[in-house]
Amino acid sequence: MKTRTLKKDKVNIITLGCSKNMVDSEVLSGQLLANDFDVVHESAKRDHNIVIVNTCGFIDKAKAESINTILDQVELKRRGKLDKVYVTGCLSERYKNNLEEEIPEVDAFFGTMEMPRILKTLEADYKAELVGERLLSTPSHYAYLKISEGCNRTCSFCAIPLMRGQHISKPIEQLVAEAEGLVRRGVKEIMVIAQELTYYGLDIYKKRELPRLLHALADVKGLEWIRLHYAYPSKFPMEILDVMKERSNICNYLDMPLQHASNHMLKAMKRQITREEMTDLIHKIRETVPGICLRTTLITGFPGETQDDVNEVKEFLQEHRFDRVGVFTYSHEENTSAYEFADTLSDEEKEARAQEIMEVQQEISLEKNQEKVGKVFKVIVDKREAGRYLARTEFDSVEVDNEVVINTNKRLRIGEFVNVKITKAYDYDLEGEVV
Repeated sequence: MKTRTLKKDKVNIITLGCSKNMVDSEVLSGQLLANDFDVVHESAKRDHNIVIVNTCGFIDKAKAESINTILDQVELKRRGKLDKVYVTGCLSERYKNNLEEEIPEVDAFFGTMEMPRILKTLEADYKAELVGERLLSTPSHYAYLKISEGCNRTCSFCAIPLMRGQHISKPIEQLVAEAEGLVRRGVKEIMVIAQELTYYGLDIYKKRELPRLLHALADVKGLEWIRLHYAYPSKFPMEILDVMKERSNICNYLDMPLQHASNHMLKAMKRQITREEMTDLIHKIRETVPGICLRTTLITGFPGETQDDVNEVKEFLQEHRFDRVGVFTYSHEENTSAYEFADTLSDEEKEARAQEIMEVQQEISLEKNQEKVGKVFKVIVDKREAGRYLARTEFDSVEVDNEVVINTNKRLRIGEFVNVKITKAYDYDLEGEVV
């Protein structure tokens, strides 16, 4: 008998793509732990014998990264460094048949909703009673809370419904129990995530219930910051803002992807909203919650986009001065309704347009940061790096937004809140001192 078979299996989970994928990996880890497996996230130690790659299939770059990661793990298996390689997630859901044919060395491919089947393959039991039990891959002071799965929107560029299915909300009681469990483990900030937050509750409560959920989460003792990601602008439920105003632990922060500013493009993208309606909504949001941080994402290079459309986006940014902006280049995705349009722009031209837009936002970001110099903000300390601490204000989410650099001789605890006076401003970051 090989010595290797006498060793206990150890699983390394590699997660690619968005925070929703990260939550799936954490839940899978919790199930494996409950079945007495050793589990690690993205370990570089190479002391594991099984790898599960949780893939992303959202855009071309993400698909390429997923495939390269799978091939890297297959090569380790070929060299005898691994016993098994499994693949799950969005890419596997969408292209399972192709992947099985192209990479037969993978032991099994699974879709996005097949966790019980993954566990069965590993001779583990799916434990339904483990509500919210996860092995966190984030630092212990923050975590993501996924409130729903899938999406019912029909944006012409988006393949998410093909990979994640229709919208399914989790019950409020389950989410509150999950949040309470996270707080018991030291979590102070949760990022509420979904493909589409504002749709929450329509399937199970027959009406939009995000405001009621937020009130329930805000009641969880010890939860100091609640942050909202991915709110669709069309038919935006304004009651969300009333809750934000009422509850001090809901951050004045809203991530609302608008995708474009040209009516020509918004119609082609099937966004169900016009530039004029978006302008009205932005004004109402800022009137209702003064000082709110608005984050948005935009797509450039969609089929038929002209330089005039790009100029409209730049004008829109200058008009509304968003606090945070991300820009993606269009990816031509099979089986989306936009796939019937000719994708005529080169990758280089798409990137050039994205850069053109970001140069406008860079200037806005610097000006907004300069306005913060001399002011005091409550920040959460995320990590210590190169002899200094990196923190965030309530206006900054993890990884995608600004950081506050704290230079101090004082010892700070990771995950603690401190007040910092801003002393310097850069394009996307701030410096400050503890007060």
